[in-house]
Amino acid sequence: MDLSSIARLSNLTNIGTSLNPAGIGSMSSLTGTLADGVEKTDGTLFDAFLASAVDNIKKTNSYLSDAEDEEIKFALGETDNTHDLMISLQKASTALQYTVAIRDKLMDAYKEIMQMQI
Repeated sequence: MDLSSIARLSNLTNIGTSLNPAGIGSMSSLTGTLADGVEKTDGTLFDAFLASAVDNIKKTNSYLSDAEDEEIKFALGETDNTHDLMISLQKASTALQYTVAIRDKLMDAYKEIMQMQI
C-alpha cells in the first residue's frame, strides 16, 4: 500500500483557515497529485478522491482476507510457515490502521465544515 499520499494530504491543514494565496496553491497542488493516481476523463476532484478512498478500502479488505486465509491454513496445519502468516497479519494491521486514520481525518474535516457559519 502506498503511504506517500498521506504526506501530500498534509497540505490540506491550511486550507479554509485563511484566505491566503498559499492555501489556494496547496489546493491546486493537491488536485494535481490526486489526478496522477486516478484515471479520470471528465470528473471532479471529489470524484478522484472518492475513487481513491474506495480503492484503499478494497485493498484493505484484500489484505484482511489474505491474513484470515493464512491464519486458517496455519490452524489447519496446511502450512508451517509462520513468516508468511506474520507478514500477512502485519500488512492487514497496517492497512486497517491507515484506513481508520483516513476515516478519522475525514470525519474531523466534516465536523469542522458543519460547524462553519455561513
